Amino acid sequence: MTIQEEMKLVKLASPKLAASTGEMRNRALQAVSEALMAEKEAIFAANREDMEQAAKDGVAEPIQKRLKFDEGKLKDVLAGIHDLIAMPDPLFQTQLARELDEGLILKRVTCPIGVIGVIFEARPDALVQISALCIKSGNCVILKGGSEALRTNKKLFEAIYHAVLAAGLPEYCMMQLEARSEISELLGCHESVDLLIPRGSNAFVQYIMNNTKIPVMGHADGICHIYVDKDADLEKAVPIIFDAKTQYVSACNTVETLLVHKEVAAALMPKLKAALDEKNVEIRGSREIAGMIDCEPATEADDSKEYLDYILSVKTVSDVREAIDHINFYGSHHTDCIVTENAETAELFMDLVDSAGVYQNCSTRFADGYRYGFGAEVGISTGKIHARGPVGLEGLLSCKYKLYGQGQIVGDYASGKKQFHFRDL
Repeated sequence: MTIQEEMKLVKLASPKLAASTGEMRNRALQAVSEALMAEKEAIFAANREDMEQAAKDGVAEPIQKRLKFDEGKLKDVLAGIHDLIAMPDPLFQTQLARELDEGLILKRVTCPIGVIGVIFEARPDALVQISALCIKSGNCVILKGGSEALRTNKKLFEAIYHAVLAAGLPEYCMMQLEARSEISELLGCHESVDLLIPRGSNAFVQYIMNNTKIPVMGHADGICHIYVDKDADLEKAVPIIFDAKTQYVSACNTVETLLVHKEVAAALMPKLKAALDEKNVEIRGSREIAGMIDCEPATEADDSKEYLDYILSVKTVSDVREAIDHINFYGSHHTDCIVTENAETAELFMDLVDSAGVYQNCSTRFADGYRYGFGAEVGISTGKIHARGPVGLEGLLSCKYKLYGQGQIVGDYASGKKQFHFRDL
């Protein structure tokens, strides 16, 4: 069977999965949780092989950190699955009920998107999160993980797929691609795939968007900013910046650029450098910053750089509006934060910064579906159509209109014989 033929079978399975009950999909999620626990030693062994191969191949350290799948990662994905089980069924919920005329009732209800193709980087935990979200939302899924995690992903997929089939979900509700060459086949299969969600580098996401007719949802870079305002509490600022930079350095919601109001820079920077030195963070500073602390010189290229490493670019600004302009021009519209005690300044920043997440006085690392209470996420969207920010269950839903009639015809309304009297129910 060819890849295209198998994708067609996934498409045919999508109405069957959409018609499954919430109870059935929850049972499938519970079965997945149990299967992952039962197979965890085999999964960990496969991951160790992937980790060893990555080290031999000279894979960058941040990617190796993402690649690791251990007891901690397993605990996190299982917690996400159990959170999803506890959530109400998102499907066929009535969003609108309206009587158009006597005996003519319109309803708008939620429904799955259909078949979702997800191409993601070397993060085995993402495979579990994506699979669980698609099961709960009634979407079939085609998964293509990074080659670095080939062995781990294979074991995870086998455990999950066998569990959902045993729980009664339809055959071909999930599909895994393994070879890089199969990506082009996925991109060309617009008849069978309703949505693509790529998770990777800017160049890779742009490649996906430019080489498919399938709608694409996602984000390219995570160039996140923190702006420390002149009215900031510097005792808050230091741990916020430290967490946003070092808590998990290879994540897309890690801060990459720090903007500091010129009036507080001299007071902040020595304290911040002392904290960041504990993690050997390299500071790349503007001329003004270099006059306050020992740092590497920043270039204009640093303004638009996603490091995913222990590097932070820092520059001073004259006011909040300069910070806003810088972020909107150089940022990736992912997540940006202001540190200030001035509520008016904070609202100005949060209203005018054009990003999926805008924060006050907290780490950018909170930009996450699990931390938002979504159960998990398939990714973060920086677009503005359909879904924005962490994409959880709601972002994987569409809607359909159901119209219940009793023999009505449009001709009667066009001729004036009948009239609409729209009434919300």
